[in-house]
Amino acid sequence: MPGRTELAKLYRWALVGGLTPVLRVYFLFRKKFHPWGLVMIRLLSGEEIPLEFHRTRVVQKINLVPADRRWQALREAGFNSFLLQSRDVFLDMLTDSGTNAMSDRQLAAMAIADDAYAGSESFVRFQAKIESIFAKPLVLPVHQGRAAENIICRTFVHDGDTVPMNYHFTTTKAHIEANGGRIVELVAREALQTKSDCPFKGNFAIDRLEQAIGSIGVDRIPFIRVEACTNLLGGQPFSLENLRQVRAVAERFGIWLLLDASLLAENLFLIQRREESCRGKDLRTIAGEIAALVDVIYFSARKLGCARGGAIATANRQLFEAMKPLIPLYEGFLTYGGMSLREMEALTVGLDEAMDPAGVGQSPGFIEFMVGELQRQGIPVVTPAGALGCHLDATEFVPHIRQENYPAGALTAALYLVSGIRGMERGTMSSVRGQDGKDLLADMELVRLALPRRVFSLSQAKFAIDRIVWLYQHRQLIGGLRFSEEPKLLRFFTGKLAPINGWDETLMEAILSSAIPLSDGD
Repeated sequence: MPGRTELAKLYRWALVGGLTPVLRVYFLFRKKFHPWGLVMIRLLSGEEIPLEFHRTRVVQKINLVPADRRWQALREAGFNSFLLQSRDVFLDMLTDSGTNAMSDRQLAAMAIADDAYAGSESFVRFQAKIESIFAKPLVLPVHQGRAAENIICRTFVHDGDTVPMNYHFTTTKAHIEANGGRIVELVAREALQTKSDCPFKGNFAIDRLEQAIGSIGVDRIPFIRVEACTNLLGGQPFSLENLRQVRAVAERFGIWLLLDASLLAENLFLIQRREESCRGKDLRTIAGEIAALVDVIYFSARKLGCARGGAIATANRQLFEAMKPLIPLYEGFLTYGGMSLREMEALTVGLDEAMDPAGVGQSPGFIEFMVGELQRQGIPVVTPAGALGCHLDATEFVPHIRQENYPAGALTAALYLVSGIRGMERGTMSSVRGQDGKDLLADMELVRLALPRRVFSLSQAKFAIDRIVWLYQHRQLIGGLRFSEEPKLLRFFTGKLAPINGWDETLMEAILSSAIPLSDGD
């Protein structure tokens, strides 16, 4: 936080006209600071809004297609938002993976790429950037995050192994199980409470971690995995102090520590805002402290770095050499690893920008705004606001739908129908079936409305809030879903579903009889 002298200078600057009148009022009377920049402002009307620290110079046209076309598109997609065509989507809040806006510096960097198949200077710059931030000089490039998981799991996970983690991600679990292993989730119990004021719901429960290691046996644990801003729990972060405790346990038992850093930038930002001991530190310093506590870092550049690709990084030569042979086999040569070298140049810049709170904070700021506004309207959402997006609690939103009928999937489909907004189901539909053929019910039933960095405007966020409120007022019209086509692996990506008892027709009638906009021509 700024010191007394710095604050005094800033106040004098504000008083003599260094800020516009609206911001001057906010600056002088609302002392809600973020180190190196303001996150929220309070207008004279009393409304608080997130303030963006960027200019939009290139735009892409989107369309709000008529409601009858949305209904047809939804049926063609089998009520699965993954199978909707982009042309039929108004606000694409499916994911932040590969959808963050790139900066002018990233686009400029792509022009200097060295396209050499081997020994590329683009890789040299990329490797140096990772080492400068994470102090991990041994780098293996991959085409995205799940490619890194494939390399890691094929190398270290064997039949009968168990991987302790704070919480799973869908592809991580699938890779571990494909290599004969299983997972055990040891997140703190507060994480499964959708309504909470716990600032770090991604923390490990240290006592449960110790008990799990004792029960499983050290020889059956290849590594401990920590996920930054746990995706399936609503983007909830871990604290630096909790990671130190996890490291101490890992060292005591001689187990190495793996960090999924795909959402590390947001986790750093939330640590800086919420962890008392880190409020005077910049993001790069916190990143260095986190990196020093783990043995291997992997990430998807579709999230961290706002580009395409990914990497595995370590300072441990033995672990590096074990993984290295699989890169040419599955990805490409060691200096490009399946990545476009133009994207590698963009990622190198993007990693730098991931250490800038003015850029990183835009998405969490919008998420916090949406969560706060929906809470005021009585809409059940995951709190506190985390990373990735605003998460609706489908269990409370549509309590009349049984988990076996995929309430989060049904709510996702209904929201698209009333608004053209594509969200993502994060619940039992994203789970699997047990050996008895029954669904393994998810811990939470969430609808994620992703807010990638620098993509949506505040008016679009307000439109989403308005449509969610309307749908909540008509929630009894939403019914469940059942699978009509169900793949055995990662069914939520390509499976198709059908509405139970034709509830979509009733909801469609309510939409057509209301005053809500049906298309961009209305």
